[in-house]
Amino acid sequence: MPEIIISNQQDKIDITTDIERLLAGILEFALAKEQAAQDAEVSVVLVDDTCIKELNRQYRAKDTPTDVLSFAMRESGPEEETIEGEPLAEQLLGDIVISVERARDQAKEYGHSFERELGYLAVHGILHLLGYDHEKEDDKKIMRRKEEEILKAFDLTRGEI
Repeated sequence: MPEIIISNQQDKIDITTDIERLLAGILEFALAKEQAAQDAEVSVVLVDDTCIKELNRQYRAKDTPTDVLSFAMRESGPEEETIEGEPLAEQLLGDIVISVERARDQAKEYGHSFERELGYLAVHGILHLLGYDHEKEDDKKIMRRKEEEILKAFDLTRGEI
């Protein structure tokens, strides 16, 4: 069974154990649906806008808060930096960092629940860790379809408060 570690590092919005369980369940389901390793490990860090803005500036050179960042333990490509050291266990996928303030604001903007928005951001992050992206329109469609299929399994659809 995958290990989902959820760490609430902010104190601006109450994150209940029910919300943590929901996020863990959604991510376990997503990993199973994508046939990830049974012993996959993912860390989800819930932060405020100040923290995610700093991470976004540091790692993406964008001095603004964002909703979700994914940091894969294994990435390849011309822009990726090789880190020397002990080999990583195959099951370590990476970290997902979510701004709960952005999630709250976006839920209001899109007319659905806070839980749905957190779930969406978690799924979006896990799909990035599994290698999906949305740079090309065809890839974006695939990713969006997968996101909605996973969220639908938890009755977390758009526009439902």
